[in-house]
Formats: sequence, C-alpha cells, structure tokens
Amino acid sequence: MTYPSDSSGTGPPRGTEPQDAPLTEGLGALANMGWQILLTTGLATIALGIVIFAWPDETLRVVGVLFGIYLLATGVFQLAAAFGTHVPRHLRVLHFLTGALSVLLGLICFRGTVQSIFLLALWIGFSWLLRGITVTAAAASAEDTPARGWQLFYGIISTLAGIVLIVSPFTSIAALTMVVAVMAVVLGVVEVFQAIRMRVEVGRLAPGGGTASERRPLFHRPHPQH
Repeated sequence: MTYPSDSSGTGPPRGTEPQDAPLTEGLGALANMGWQILLTTGLATIALGIVIFAWPDETLRVVGVLFGIYLLATGVFQLAAAFGTHVPRHLRVLHFLTGALSVLLGLICFRGTVQSIFLLALWIGFSWLLRGITVTAAAASAEDTPARGWQLFYGIISTLAGIVLIVSPFTSIAALTMVVAVMAVVLGVVEVFQAIRMRVEVGRLAPGGGTASERRPLFHRPHPQH
C-alpha cells in the first residue's frame, strides 16, 4: 500500500509539525505563567516595602509576635526530640535545655512588644557576631581560601554589625527595618521590570506577535536532511 507524499519534495517530513507544535505551545504557556508569577511577586514585594515604610512600629510588633511563635514551636520540637527513642542519651539533656530555653524566650516575647523586639535584636546580633567571627577566623587561617579578601571583609562587617545590634538593640532594629523596606521596594521594582521584559519576549513567540522570521521556538530542532 502506498501513501500520498508531497510531490515538490520540499515540505517537512510527515509527523514533524504535530510534534513541534505542542512543544512550542507548552513552552509558551510556561513562559506566560512565569511572567505573571514574577509580576505578582514583584508587586507584593513593593507593597510589603511600602507597608513597612508607612507603619514601621506595627511591623516590628508583628515580627516580634512571629519571632515568639518561632521560638515556641522550636522549643516544643526540641522538647519532643529530647524524649525520642532515636536520640542518644548524652544528647537528650542538650535537647531538653535548648527546648526549655526556647519555650521560655517565646513566652517572654508574648508579654509585650519591647521584650520581643529586644530578644529579636539580640538573636540577630549574636547570630551575626558568631557568623562574622567564624568567617574571619577561617579566612585568616587559610591563605588559599577563595576570595579571601572578600571573606575577611564580610566577616569583619558581620562582626561589627552584630556588636552594634547587641549594644544598641532598639535603635539598630529600627534602622534594620528601614533597610529591609528599601530592599523590598528595590527588589520588587526589579522583578516587575523583569516580568515586563519576559512578557515582551512571550509576545514575540506567540502566533501573530511578529513576522515569520521573528517567531521562533525557544528550542529549535533542525529537520533531518533528505
């Protein structure tokens, strides 16, 4: 049995276009969803930055409550782990002490905004301090560390920032809140611009978005030669 074929011999092989078309449509739909998600995320990030700018005190209260919930949940899990059968005996005491301390600090956060902000500032300050000391010591002791100068710079800055937060927690946490607001607005604007650029590229790939020479699939697969 014979099948009809293109007499000119210039058309693509039978079955090529039905395979390429779904691939192009799927990539186009994925790119279309991507720019919408990126645009939504960017607008939400900008809104978050504006909210922090407008109500910094209320933002700190909310963050303090969330920090208290985090400490309380962490402490409960630590206490539960202390009585687990899979935990060695010499680690049960450590789990119990850290869990009890986390629960205690979490309950203190719920007593008021001042306590929660104070504990949050100390938590961040000690984290930065320990991180900075560790990075600085590692970079100073190993001369072959990649980007050793930047590692030293980061470690020193992190150490100084941790000391400032510990010494002056309330002023530092307020300044840190403003920095977070600025970063949120900047990152949101960048994401919105990226979403717009992605939308333009999706329009070029869509049917009718340009000439035949401009509309190309994201991944071009050459046809087999006859």
